[in-house]
Amino acid sequence: MTTPRSSALPRQREAVFRAIADPTRREILGLLRHGRRTVGEIAGKFSTSRPAISRHLRVLRSAGLVVARRDGTARICELNATPLRAVDDWLGDYQAFWRESLRKLKRYVEENPEEKS
Repeated sequence: MTTPRSSALPRQREAVFRAIADPTRREILGLLRHGRRTVGEIAGKFSTSRPAISRHLRVLRSAGLVVARRDGTARICELNATPLRAVDDWLGDYQAFWRESLRKLKRYVEENPEEKS
């Protein structure tokens, strides 16, 4: 069971993880990696409805992963990858764990060559 935290950082990290948990939102982020796009351009890449894409974009904006601005009647969306550092930080702990586990396995195999098959 998780305990509630009052800090804004864990809340934002949770928002980022929730945002990237959805494959459509990950695809939207992939599109925006190549540059700014209007909501219409983004919606045109998917078979889902434009209101559904707008809801996905709202989740991405609330997580800080997308920045949107108005340009006349169009809404231009742009990727803000900075919040993804939270994912990298979280994965870093697991990368360190696996590096150490592999180091121990290597040491074991080298110290016990007769047990190899």
